[in-house]
Amino acid sequence: MARVTVEDCLRQVENRFALVHLAVRRVLQLRKGAAPLIDAPKNKEVVVALREIAAGKVRPDNILELEGLDELSLEAPPKRTAGSSAAEIQEVLEEAAQADPASEGEVQVVDEDSVAEDADEE
Repeated sequence: MARVTVEDCLRQVENRFALVHLAVRRVLQLRKGAAPLIDAPKNKEVVVALREIAAGKVRPDNILELEGLDELSLEAPPKRTAGSSAAEIQEVLEEAAQADPASEGEVQVVDEDSVAEDADEE
């Protein structure tokens, strides 16, 4: 199967920022057991999510439906620990950066400690 590119995904999503948020949300769904919407048995969750976005099967307007959420459940989200969800998101972003070597240098994952150290130095 051909490689999925950022340009393929951007045909379906407004901008790179929205693409990253959509992809992260879909990867987390897949990791929690959601069924893939495309046939990609040997791909990792990041690649599956990007392929689904490029195919137009996952969009900003249907991502909540894929989670099985309705507007009422958005008012009272389940309680999570801040560290675990941040760690999951950071892991997904790191995998996405490694999965597409063509975008190397475009995405930089920064942890809170290094940002605080940089601010202290200034």
